[in-house]
Amino acid sequence: MDRPKRRRIAHELAELHGGVVSRADLRTAGVTDADIRAELRAERWAVHGLQTIAIHTRSLSETERRWQSIWEIGERIACLDGVTALQAAGLTGFDEDTIHVSVVHSHRVKRLAGVRVHKITRRSPDEVVRVSLPRTRAHVAAIRAAHWAVSDRQAALLMIMAIQQGLCTPDQLLETSKHVRGRKRRAFVRGVIRDLALGVRSLGELDFAKLCRARGLPEPVRQQVRQDAKGRVYLDVRWDCGLVVEIDGVQHFKGLAPVDDQLRQNRVALTNDTVLRIANIGLRLHEDEFMEQVEAGLALRGAIAV
Repeated sequence: MDRPKRRRIAHELAELHGGVVSRADLRTAGVTDADIRAELRAERWAVHGLQTIAIHTRSLSETERRWQSIWEIGERIACLDGVTALQAAGLTGFDEDTIHVSVVHSHRVKRLAGVRVHKITRRSPDEVVRVSLPRTRAHVAAIRAAHWAVSDRQAALLMIMAIQQGLCTPDQLLETSKHVRGRKRRAFVRGVIRDLALGVRSLGELDFAKLCRARGLPEPVRQQVRQDAKGRVYLDVRWDCGLVVEIDGVQHFKGLAPVDDQLRQNRVALTNDTVLRIANIGLRLHEDEFMEQVEAGLALRGAIAV
């Protein structure tokens, strides 16, 4: 094939993948191995592994690296997964240099620098999106990202961010968690998903009451109704000493809900009650610290001995 024609073909193919192209696609388009070697010798193209050809000589971009990971591991068996799939779906505000790819456990794959291959038991029939970069759907990727995260805090953050940025819904996570299970932090991930999906104040209140009993703290009154000049105020939990704890589910962080919460909290505080706020997720991530604050609040108001 003459030089102008093969370059035109390579550029058209590479535009679909950010600037790289697979050997298989080049061969299908009529560009031979000899043509590829000629461009490599002339240092107009560069090779990145056995299957990936860049039609430039600069470092690979993030998109190009993702395509490289798919081609080098195997396009028929590999797809982006976890946080990388979420990023490909549009997740912003979370940096991760490592590319996460999943394959079914029965496949043997080679190691690739900067890529972490996760072996999964099975794939659901419709879990992979094959538009542009092959990736798992966001609700599957969010759960796997949580299981593969470096900490409980990061696991919770990734699921919350996926929901907040509209990549998936809490109900999708709840349904998907029934068949997508990881090896690590299963109970924690299920608990966070339950909090996110249900979003019911009573769930947090019941959990909170159990924590109080476990620490020997007095039992609070749950769902107390107060009347003031502006109307009714519903308090999640309150002790007679005047300490109030508000348990915030995910619904408290949407839209104008924080403004409504602030108005309500200020109205309660003006009655000389002390209000502590605890997010459901906070109880799972920082249980000891939050409960120590509750103990301190009760002690300051004379409800328990110091």
